[in-house]
Amino acid sequence: MVILASSGGATGELSRRAFQGVVVASVIPAALAVLILSLGVREVRRTRILEAAQAPGSQDAESEARLGREFRRYLLLMVIFTLGNSSDAFLILRARVAGLSVLGVLGMMLSFNLVYALVSIPAGVLSDRVGRKRLLVGGWLFYALVYMGFWRAQAGWQAWVLMLLYGVYYGLTEGVARAYVADLVPAEKRGTAYGALHTAVGLTALPASLIAGVLWQGLGGWGGFGQGAPFLFGSLMALLAAAGLASLVPGRGLPAREGA
Repeated sequence: MVILASSGGATGELSRRAFQGVVVASVIPAALAVLILSLGVREVRRTRILEAAQAPGSQDAESEARLGREFRRYLLLMVIFTLGNSSDAFLILRARVAGLSVLGVLGMMLSFNLVYALVSIPAGVLSDRVGRKRLLVGGWLFYALVYMGFWRAQAGWQAWVLMLLYGVYYGLTEGVARAYVADLVPAEKRGTAYGALHTAVGLTALPASLIAGVLWQGLGGWGGFGQGAPFLFGSLMALLAAAGLASLVPGRGLPAREGA
């Protein structure tokens, strides 16, 4: 925001100089994160984990098949949810249409990242207490409500408040959605499972944004349903995914705390 204001971006338009300043400044935290990761993180030896997973009696064929089915169902639910979770650029565009200036949008995104950072750590602690599945279901339901809000938003301040709530959703679920994989598959198969998850989500992200664009603006001679349509669609997809996840049998993680 400081860079934008000092570069003339406070007028509501994003100049080339302001944009370049924001991009350069955004690289700094990423570079610091990579530096910390390379200097401060050490790889954990996997020998004990693999020995424990392969120990006699650790799992039988029936359990293996059950866990496989659970993970495939979870993967399908993640795809369903992601289809309604289009690029966050649509949220920014929605805020601009609702009347928020460029400087206001940057303030909104700064607030989003702050809320996300503040919520993430308590969310991890909460997932250990109530179970990752419950937290994820609750997060997806909360997402559905937030997207319904974006569907009906009429003013810039409403988009800002909704973005703060979106930060709460992000903090609650971003890490938990990935950690839940460890509850569904044995240790020696988690690498494959995480690869499948990221591949499925990545491949679904493009059609999700294409669907949002078509719903917003139409395609060819069809005019679409308007600027609120992508968020209504996203809300419905989140409700469908949450309902499916609520019926999913918990895996290897915290069965007693999942309550299923």
